Amino acid sequence: MLIDSHCHLDRIDLSRFDGDMDRLMAAATEAGVEHMLCVCIDMNNFQAVRDLAGRYAQVSCSVGVHPSAREGLEPDEEALAAMAADPEVVAIGETGLDYHYNEGDLTWQRERFRVHVRAARAVGKPLIIHTRDARADTLAILREEGARDVGGVLHCFTEDWDTARAGLDLGFHVSFSGIVTFRNADALRDVARRVPADRLLIETDAPYLAPAPFRGKMNHPALVRHVAECVAGVRGESLETLAAVTAQNYRRLFNPCT
Repeated sequence: MLIDSHCHLDRIDLSRFDGDMDRLMAAATEAGVEHMLCVCIDMNNFQAVRDLAGRYAQVSCSVGVHPSAREGLEPDEEALAAMAADPEVVAIGETGLDYHYNEGDLTWQRERFRVHVRAARAVGKPLIIHTRDARADTLAILREEGARDVGGVLHCFTEDWDTARAGLDLGFHVSFSGIVTFRNADALRDVARRVPADRLLIETDAPYLAPAPFRGKMNHPALVRHVAECVAGVRGESLETLAAVTAQNYRRLFNPCT
Protein backbone atom coordinates (compact mmCIF):
# COMPACT_ATOMS: atom_id res chain seq x y z
CA MET A 1 0.00 0.00 0.00
CA LEU A 2 1.11 3.54 -0.80
CA ILE A 3 1.45 6.58 1.44
CA ASP A 4 1.27 10.15 0.14
CA SER A 5 3.71 11.86 2.49
CA HIS A 6 2.78 15.43 1.50
CA CYS A 7 -0.48 16.85 0.17
CA HIS A 8 -2.77 19.81 0.77
CA LEU A 9 -6.23 18.30 0.92
CA ASP A 10 -7.71 21.59 2.12
CA ARG A 11 -6.67 23.25 -1.15
CA ILE A 12 -7.95 20.67 -3.62
CA ASP A 13 -10.84 21.73 -5.86
CA LEU A 14 -13.36 18.98 -5.17
CA SER A 15 -15.49 19.69 -8.24
CA ARG A 16 -13.94 16.66 -9.94
CA PHE A 17 -15.24 14.59 -7.03
CA ASP A 18 -18.73 16.11 -7.04
CA GLY A 19 -17.72 18.38 -4.18
CA ASP A 20 -17.33 15.38 -1.90
CA MET A 21 -14.12 14.69 0.03
CA ASP A 22 -15.39 11.15 0.65
CA ARG A 23 -15.15 10.51 -3.10
CA LEU A 24 -11.58 11.78 -3.18
CA MET A 25 -10.72 9.42 -0.33
CA ALA A 26 -12.40 6.53 -2.15
CA ALA A 27 -10.37 7.28 -5.29
CA ALA A 28 -7.18 7.23 -3.22
CA THR A 29 -8.10 3.92 -1.62
CA GLU A 30 -8.90 2.41 -5.02
CA ALA A 31 -5.43 3.47 -6.22
CA GLY A 32 -3.84 1.69 -3.26
CA VAL A 33 -3.17 4.76 -1.10
CA GLU A 34 -3.66 3.82 2.53
CA HIS A 35 -2.57 7.05 4.23
CA MET A 36 -1.76 10.69 3.51
CA LEU A 37 -0.23 13.61 5.36
CA CYS A 38 -2.17 16.85 4.94
CA VAL A 39 0.40 19.61 5.34
CA CYS A 40 -0.44 23.00 6.82
CA ILE A 41 1.02 26.12 5.19
CA ASP A 42 -1.12 28.80 6.85
CA MET A 43 -1.84 29.21 10.56
CA ASN A 44 -5.24 30.73 9.75
CA ASN A 45 -6.19 27.50 7.99
CA PHE A 46 -4.77 25.10 10.56
CA GLN A 47 -8.17 24.18 11.96
CA ALA A 48 -9.43 23.08 8.53
CA VAL A 49 -6.35 20.88 8.14
CA ARG A 50 -6.78 19.49 11.65
CA ASP A 51 -10.48 18.79 11.02
CA LEU A 52 -9.62 16.65 7.99
CA ALA A 53 -7.25 14.59 10.10
CA GLY A 54 -9.92 14.19 12.73
CA ARG A 55 -12.56 13.19 10.20
CA TYR A 56 -10.57 10.62 8.23
CA ALA A 57 -8.54 7.84 9.83
CA GLN A 58 -6.27 7.72 6.78
CA VAL A 59 -5.19 11.35 7.22
CA SER A 60 -2.62 12.89 9.56
CA CYS A 61 -1.65 16.56 9.57
CA SER A 62 1.10 19.04 10.34
CA VAL A 63 1.24 22.64 11.55
CA GLY A 64 3.35 25.40 10.03
CA VAL A 65 3.60 28.40 7.73
CA HIS A 66 5.01 28.25 4.22
CA PRO A 67 8.20 30.30 3.81
CA SER A 68 6.61 32.48 1.12
CA ALA A 69 3.45 33.31 3.09
CA ARG A 70 3.09 37.05 3.65
CA GLU A 71 -0.38 37.19 5.18
CA GLY A 72 -2.09 35.52 8.10
CA LEU A 73 -0.93 34.85 11.62
CA GLU A 74 2.81 34.82 12.15
CA PRO A 75 3.82 31.75 14.18
CA ASP A 76 5.82 31.84 17.35
CA GLU A 77 7.49 28.90 19.00
CA GLU A 78 4.90 28.60 21.78
CA ALA A 79 1.90 28.61 19.42
CA LEU A 80 3.43 26.03 17.11
CA ALA A 81 4.37 23.79 20.03
CA ALA A 82 0.88 24.04 21.51
CA MET A 83 -0.77 23.04 18.23
CA ALA A 84 1.76 20.29 17.65
CA ALA A 85 0.85 18.72 21.00
CA ASP A 86 -2.32 17.46 19.28
CA PRO A 87 -1.82 13.73 18.53
CA GLU A 88 -3.18 14.22 15.00
CA VAL A 89 -0.27 16.57 14.30
CA VAL A 90 2.74 14.46 13.35
CA ALA A 91 5.15 17.14 12.10
CA ILE A 92 6.12 20.82 12.08
CA GLY A 93 5.94 22.50 8.69
CA GLU A 94 5.85 23.13 5.88
CA THR A 95 8.73 25.45 6.65
CA GLY A 96 12.06 26.41 5.15
CA LEU A 97 13.32 29.04 2.72
CA ASP A 98 12.18 30.16 -0.72
CA TYR A 99 14.32 32.74 -2.48
CA HIS A 100 12.76 32.09 -5.88
CA TYR A 101 9.58 34.08 -5.26
CA ASN A 102 11.02 36.47 -2.67
CA GLU A 103 13.65 39.18 -2.90
CA GLY A 104 15.18 41.95 -0.83
CA ASP A 105 15.94 41.52 2.86
CA LEU A 106 14.75 38.02 3.71
CA THR A 107 15.79 38.07 7.35
CA TRP A 108 12.12 37.62 8.26
CA GLN A 109 12.02 34.36 6.33
CA ARG A 110 15.12 32.97 7.98
CA GLU A 111 13.83 33.92 11.44
CA ARG A 112 10.48 32.23 10.75
CA PHE A 113 12.35 29.10 9.72
CA ARG A 114 14.35 29.12 12.95
CA VAL A 115 11.14 29.44 14.97
CA HIS A 116 9.78 26.28 13.32
CA VAL A 117 12.95 24.31 14.00
CA ARG A 118 12.97 25.37 17.64
CA ALA A 119 9.30 24.39 18.01
CA ALA A 120 9.99 20.99 16.46
CA ARG A 121 12.81 20.40 18.92
CA ALA A 122 10.58 21.50 21.80
CA VAL A 123 7.90 18.92 20.97
CA GLY A 124 10.15 16.24 19.49
CA LYS A 125 8.39 16.04 16.14
CA PRO A 126 10.02 16.00 12.69
CA LEU A 127 10.26 18.90 10.23
CA ILE A 128 8.83 19.21 6.72
CA ILE A 129 11.29 21.33 4.76
CA HIS A 130 10.66 23.42 1.65
CA THR A 131 13.75 24.87 -0.03
CA ARG A 132 14.01 26.65 -3.35
CA ASP A 133 17.04 28.58 -4.57
CA ALA A 134 18.21 28.64 -0.95
CA ARG A 135 20.06 25.40 -0.42
CA ALA A 136 23.09 26.83 1.41
CA ASP A 137 21.07 28.88 3.89
CA THR A 138 18.55 26.08 4.40
CA LEU A 139 21.24 23.58 5.31
CA ALA A 140 23.10 26.12 7.46
CA ILE A 141 20.01 26.90 9.55
CA LEU A 142 19.20 23.22 9.98
CA ARG A 143 22.71 22.68 11.32
CA GLU A 144 22.78 25.79 13.50
CA GLU A 145 19.40 25.07 15.10
CA GLY A 146 20.10 21.42 15.83
CA ALA A 147 17.49 20.00 13.45
CA ARG A 148 19.35 16.69 13.47
CA ASP A 149 17.73 16.06 16.88
CA VAL A 150 14.29 15.67 15.28
CA GLY A 151 15.02 14.96 11.62
CA GLY A 152 12.38 15.29 8.97
CA VAL A 153 12.05 15.41 5.22
CA LEU A 154 13.27 17.56 2.34
CA HIS A 155 9.93 17.59 0.58
CA CYS A 156 9.28 17.88 -3.17
CA PHE A 157 12.99 17.51 -3.72
CA THR A 158 14.37 19.21 -6.85
CA GLU A 159 18.00 19.87 -5.92
CA ASP A 160 21.20 18.02 -6.84
CA TRP A 161 22.83 14.99 -5.26
CA ASP A 162 25.21 17.08 -3.13
CA THR A 163 22.22 18.79 -1.50
CA ALA A 164 20.46 15.49 -0.97
CA ARG A 165 23.58 14.00 0.60
CA ALA A 166 23.93 16.99 2.94
CA GLY A 167 20.32 16.53 4.04
CA LEU A 168 20.87 12.82 4.54
CA ASP A 169 23.92 13.59 6.65
CA LEU A 170 21.65 15.68 8.87
CA GLY A 171 19.35 12.69 9.36
CA PHE A 172 16.68 13.85 6.92
CA HIS A 173 14.63 11.88 4.42
CA VAL A 174 14.22 12.92 0.78
CA SER A 175 10.78 12.95 -0.84
CA PHE A 176 9.98 12.98 -4.54
CA SER A 177 6.87 14.47 -6.11
CA GLY A 178 5.40 14.36 -9.61
CA ILE A 179 8.33 16.44 -10.85
CA VAL A 180 10.41 13.26 -10.93
CA THR A 181 8.16 12.00 -13.77
CA PHE A 182 8.67 15.07 -15.98
CA ARG A 183 10.48 14.56 -19.28
CA ASN A 184 13.31 16.95 -18.43
CA ALA A 185 13.95 15.53 -14.94
CA ASP A 186 16.76 13.07 -15.73
CA ALA A 187 19.08 14.59 -13.12
CA LEU A 188 16.39 14.35 -10.46
CA ARG A 189 15.69 10.75 -11.36
CA ASP A 190 19.38 10.05 -10.83
CA VAL A 191 19.08 11.48 -7.32
CA ALA A 192 16.03 9.28 -6.71
CA ARG A 193 18.10 6.29 -7.76
CA ARG A 194 20.89 7.16 -5.30
CA VAL A 195 18.92 7.96 -2.14
CA PRO A 196 19.27 5.11 0.39
CA ALA A 197 16.17 2.94 0.59
CA ASP A 198 15.60 3.73 4.26
CA ARG A 199 15.47 7.50 3.63
CA LEU A 200 13.13 7.57 0.63
CA LEU A 201 9.60 9.02 0.55
CA ILE A 202 7.06 9.81 -2.16
CA GLU A 203 4.37 12.49 -2.33
CA THR A 204 1.97 14.35 -4.57
CA ASP A 205 2.11 17.90 -3.14
CA ALA A 206 -1.50 17.94 -4.36
CA PRO A 207 -3.20 19.91 -5.75
CA TYR A 208 0.07 21.01 -7.37
CA LEU A 209 2.59 19.26 -9.64
CA ALA A 210 0.52 16.43 -11.06
CA PRO A 211 2.77 13.67 -12.43
CA ALA A 212 2.97 12.65 -16.07
CA PRO A 213 0.72 11.90 -17.86
CA PHE A 214 -1.49 14.34 -15.93
CA ARG A 215 0.92 17.29 -15.89
CA GLY A 216 -0.94 20.61 -15.87
CA LYS A 217 -4.06 19.09 -14.36
CA MET A 218 -5.22 19.09 -10.75
CA ASN A 219 -3.26 16.70 -8.59
CA HIS A 220 -4.75 14.49 -5.86
CA PRO A 221 -3.44 11.68 -3.62
CA ALA A 222 -4.46 8.81 -5.91
CA LEU A 223 -1.84 10.00 -8.38
CA VAL A 224 1.02 9.24 -6.00
CA ARG A 225 0.94 5.82 -7.62
CA HIS A 226 2.48 7.34 -10.76
CA VAL A 227 5.28 8.87 -8.70
CA ALA A 228 5.90 5.50 -7.09
CA GLU A 229 5.99 3.71 -10.44
CA CYS A 230 8.53 6.18 -11.80
CA VAL A 231 10.82 6.01 -8.77
CA ALA A 232 10.56 2.22 -8.65
CA GLY A 233 11.51 2.07 -12.31
CA VAL A 234 14.67 4.17 -11.98
CA ARG A 235 15.72 2.13 -8.93
CA GLY A 236 15.11 -1.18 -10.67
CA GLU A 237 12.51 -2.21 -8.09
CA SER A 238 8.95 -3.42 -8.24
CA LEU A 239 6.12 -1.07 -7.35
CA GLU A 240 5.28 -3.34 -4.43
CA THR A 241 8.79 -3.10 -3.02
CA LEU A 242 8.92 0.67 -3.42
CA ALA A 243 5.50 1.07 -1.81
CA ALA A 244 6.43 -1.12 1.16
CA VAL A 245 9.76 0.62 1.76
CA THR A 246 8.39 4.16 1.55
CA ALA A 247 5.41 3.28 3.75
CA GLN A 248 7.76 1.84 6.37
CA ASN A 249 9.93 4.97 6.19
CA TYR A 250 6.90 7.20 6.62
CA ARG A 251 5.68 5.34 9.68
CA ARG A 252 9.10 5.37 11.26
CA LEU A 253 9.55 9.11 10.68
CA PHE A 254 6.08 10.41 11.49
CA ASN A 255 4.79 7.59 13.71
CA PRO A 256 1.09 8.22 12.97
CA CYS A 257 -1.71 6.08 14.32
CA THR A 258 -2.18 4.07 11.13
